[in-house]
Amino acid sequence: MKVSDYIAYFLYKQDVDHVFELSGGMITHLLDSLYEFKKIKIVTMHHEQSAAFAVDGYGRTKKIPSVAMATSGPGATNLLTGIASCYFDSTPAIFITGQVNVHEQKGNRNIRQLGFQETDIVSMSAPVTKKSFKVNNAAEIPGIFHEAFQLAISGRPGPVLIDIPMNVQREDIPLKYDDINKVEKIVSDNSVSVDILEQLYKDIKSSKQPLLLAGRGVSLLATKSLFLNFAELVKIPVVTSLLGLDAIPFNHPLRAGFIGSYGNRWANMVIGEADLLIVVGSRLDIRQTGSDVTFFGDRKIYHIDIESSEINNRVMNCIPVIADLEVFFQKALNEFSKLTFNQNDNWLTSIEQLKTKWPDTEEIKDTKGINPNKFLHQLSAHSQYANSYILDVGSHQMWAAQSLEIGLNQSFITSGGMGAMGFALPAAIGSSIAANAPVIMISGDGGMQLNIQELQTIKRNNLPIKMVVLNNQSLGMIRQFQDSYFDGKHQSTVWGYSAPDFEKIANAYGINAATIKMEEDISEGIKKLWQKPNEPFLLQVMIDPKANVYPKIAFGKPITEMEPFSKPFDMEGT
Repeated sequence: MKVSDYIAYFLYKQDVDHVFELSGGMITHLLDSLYEFKKIKIVTMHHEQSAAFAVDGYGRTKKIPSVAMATSGPGATNLLTGIASCYFDSTPAIFITGQVNVHEQKGNRNIRQLGFQETDIVSMSAPVTKKSFKVNNAAEIPGIFHEAFQLAISGRPGPVLIDIPMNVQREDIPLKYDDINKVEKIVSDNSVSVDILEQLYKDIKSSKQPLLLAGRGVSLLATKSLFLNFAELVKIPVVTSLLGLDAIPFNHPLRAGFIGSYGNRWANMVIGEADLLIVVGSRLDIRQTGSDVTFFGDRKIYHIDIESSEINNRVMNCIPVIADLEVFFQKALNEFSKLTFNQNDNWLTSIEQLKTKWPDTEEIKDTKGINPNKFLHQLSAHSQYANSYILDVGSHQMWAAQSLEIGLNQSFITSGGMGAMGFALPAAIGSSIAANAPVIMISGDGGMQLNIQELQTIKRNNLPIKMVVLNNQSLGMIRQFQDSYFDGKHQSTVWGYSAPDFEKIANAYGINAATIKMEEDISEGIKKLWQKPNEPFLLQVMIDPKANVYPKIAFGKPITEMEPFSKPFDMEGT
């Protein structure tokens, strides 16, 4: 069969039901084979970066890889930001790039380029993929595709890239459809010793104020439900990182909030008071811990992660448990189900008192007009239909992390490690398609303008994406940074920056929209947003341009010391 026909059928056997792409000459054979095959829907985006972000949103929602395709040269390089987002945030994904014919490639010649749009995407993508494959001939295709999918779903998930010359795509390979099977995940052989579980149990029993910290790893595959069972069994309260925000429902009695640079003030205080910390699926990066990691050294810390290199990397003297979280939780639940655990009532009461003393809705209570924290509480309280919240990057992202009321079966999706503005709109496309359900996209005016062209993709496919744009008419997070460190000189965030009326922009694309400006408008705005659950809608929410994100760790100080009451030692570098 023709190589491109083989690829189409192979993808189908891996349960790939959508491919996201932007057409180009070097992928026309692949597009034609997918079209003729009929069993995989082709979703044409308006930028290759958007196709990559859509695959990220799809993979995080459905927990299996989807595929993005792009042509050689600029098509391939435009994928790179989205590939890196998948890599840093552990999203299973496959990227297929077309390449010029083998005979048009420069090979070992000391020249910059031979074929038109020839670009070495394999070398460029290598640092941000689990592996990048350069295909040289048709015989390599079956083995490469099998390995690529196995890598994407096994261990810590991530992206894989396959670069295929156009002449290879049209060659024949001596295979039949019956020769193509579903690729199975390689199960980690990391076992969890009974000894470490016995030690953990003793430390939990002797602890007065134990705490679980859940990261992105908890949201992968089937781990989330196991984690909740574990937390409830051991009766330990839970704080989360940004990417672990959906690990525990908002109204769960063990939920103790969101920690980190812009975390809930009470949650950071809870970290400060904990005498035992059990970290699961989180890499303890600087956005979670602040720059002063010595603060963490006065308590016992268990760090459970599938990658050994993530343990004792910044926060030292952790007890390492190197394991697939699914394996760890199953083993722990089996062993711990026979044992008894403390109720920790005094500890839980203390946490509730901190929540009451430092509510997120009061951090910027003097903001004029709509308080974003209050708005986000109201939005989520009336958004039970939403399968996921997809966030862009900026002030709105942190307000949302502080205040969204995420339900048991809802997901929180954002670009964490890469921190890529322009992520949310295309990622929402992938997430909505994966879930076959409405999702809420929340962006700022800055992030919305980076991939705004995908409004056409939403309209063309009539996707039930509820778009919320918190429009403060500035790049607010950087503007706040400039206020702190550059004497309020707002170059390129306010000065020389502008944003359009997004209601009018949505209308121009044929999407219904509305704008709200005052707190008394919120209920009516949310009602309009959900009036037709299965259709797209854009709600523009005008926010005071001077609204800051508080609390914020005072850089250089411990996680418990937060602005505006505490001032930073120095300018943060991240």
